[in-house]
Amino acid sequence: RENSSETILSSANRLLLHEGRLTLAESTRLLDVYLFLFDDFLLITKIKRSKKKSGGSDAGLLPVCPSLPPELQSLRREGGFCTVLDQPIPLDRLILKNVDPV
Repeated sequence: RENSSETILSSANRLLLHEGRLTLAESTRLLDVYLFLFDDFLLITKIKRSKKKSGGSDAGLLPVCPSLPPELQSLRREGGFCTVLDQPIPLDRLILKNVDPV
């Protein structure tokens, strides 16, 4: 039996509009996240860093996809990666508000 929810992330017509790093304020802590804004949803990923010391790591030997933006290439070379933080947020359900920086 085919599950229609399996194809939500693999649409051939989806466009990546913007991506980048952001600091998310979660109650009492700050969290480094990397956002992917597609034309139909927003995906928030958590940046995970390698816990190995840089001297003994072979992360520099891992192939890096040339189509990745420099920021993600650098993260990959350092042994870091992104994991999905929560389910994608459909843009038709997203509400944006300006927040006072204070």
